[in-house]
Amino acid sequence: MRFGPDRTLNLRTHHPSRDQAVRRAENWLRERQMSRASEALVITGRGNNSPDGVSVVREAIVQLLATLRRRGVIDRMVEHTPGSFVVTFAKLNAVRDAPQRSRNPHEPPLRDPAGLAALEPETRAILRRLAKRSIEELGAEPTPSFVEQEMLAQFAAAAPGVPEGADREQRLRDVLRAALHEYDDR
Repeated sequence: MRFGPDRTLNLRTHHPSRDQAVRRAENWLRERQMSRASEALVITGRGNNSPDGVSVVREAIVQLLATLRRRGVIDRMVEHTPGSFVVTFAKLNAVRDAPQRSRNPHEPPLRDPAGLAALEPETRAILRRLAKRSIEELGAEPTPSFVEQEMLAQFAAAAPGVPEGADREQRLRDVLRAALHEYDDR
């Protein structure tokens, strides 16, 4: 009752493989964070019917949750039952502020203005406002080069959490507006 069907992911129902469960859970959790859910329930099962009584899916989800915590998608996770977890989502800004371990800190960030040029003008305008606000929040001057880099970073942080579909760009704008709104709530 506490979570309801929109905030419950039951991985037991379709008996997914380890990789299928991880993909499904990551996409679902990112989407819930982007929709500004505060918490969700992830049901993995205990593994009673698994070989040796160990749930491969459960162990994979535990690893995924730890990774998503480092990436700023979830704030914390708590074992609810031996076969489920309660996940509390991080604010949208946390995705952007999470450490970028894959990038070499001594290399300048990659620029891909052509990637943003494919976006609609309204989406680019929201990205620009969000980038400026993010830079100002750090106490820095939003120079054109900083704004461009921050626009790319904000886009790279938000886009993976928006599922494919005909209205994907509209949903991306909604996510960007929500992130912008979080700055206003401070």
